[in-house]
Amino acid sequence: MDKLIELRDIHFAYPNQPPVLNGVDFSLSAGERIAINGPNGAGKSTLFHIIVGLNKPTQGQVVAFGQKRCIEADFKDVRRRVGLVFQDPDDQLFCPTVMEDIAFGVLNLGKSPQEACTIVERTLSQLHLNHLRDRATHNLSGGEKRLVSLACVLAMEPDILLLDEPTNALDETTQERLVEILNNLSQAQVIISHDPHFRRKVTQDYLNLINGQLISPAPKCKHAK
Repeated sequence: MDKLIELRDIHFAYPNQPPVLNGVDFSLSAGERIAINGPNGAGKSTLFHIIVGLNKPTQGQVVAFGQKRCIEADFKDVRRRVGLVFQDPDDQLFCPTVMEDIAFGVLNLGKSPQEACTIVERTLSQLHLNHLRDRATHNLSGGEKRLVSLACVLAMEPDILLLDEPTNALDETTQERLVEILNNLSQAQVIISHDPHFRRKVTQDYLNLINGQLISPAPKCKHAK
């Protein structure tokens, strides 16, 4: 199976701080869905930012869609094909209305205003968010903002979804709706989540980020009778 993303021996440290990532190896193939767990400050969000070029590793190699990515220009194509949903929706939403926020990225892809409008309507319908279309973004609840952030990314039709703690601020009903949405998507997905119940509903494959490395969980042993 062709790998969409490969991280090879990734190291990273913030200035004057101890290393956050210490030799991370990771790969993601088409259609694959992987959850990542780990303590606060372990470097999970940093890992996402390295994939899309917002942070540059101090050592190691990022390969995306079969090409090595080193300089800023290399990551422009990556950001068109990898949709990152930030942990804090306020980092992602900045237009006056929901429709304008969703249309923003689509217009930047070169779509005409008419094409963007069609895509926005289709995305809102897909996520059952039509009632938020003309709402002021800053007046939305935390859960509504999170779903609109997802809509902004899905409207751009990425090959990969990176979701950073997507259940934050979601009530139980909205969480179930999110699970339904994610399970009906064809894109490869990497999901950072502390919530084991949510993780189990969207994938059986997960990794732990501990001491700067991604580690597969130990298999559960059955007690002998």
